[in-house]
Amino acid sequence: MIGYPLDRLHEEVAYIAYHFHWPLDEILGLEHADRRRWVEEIGKINKQISSGR
Repeated sequence: MIGYPLDRLHEEVAYIAYHFHWPLDEILGLEHADRRRWVEEIGKINKQISSGR
C-alpha cells in the first residue's frame, strides 16, 4: 500500500497551523479528507482576501 506523500502532509499541516493556529495533534488527528477540505477552505479565504472581496 502506498501512503500519502510525507512532504504533502507536512505542507497541509503547516498551512492549517499557520492560518488557524491549531495544535499539531489536532491537525494530525483529522481524517485525510477533512484535512484536505480545510486546506481548500483556507485557500478560498485567502483568494477572497487577496481579491478584495
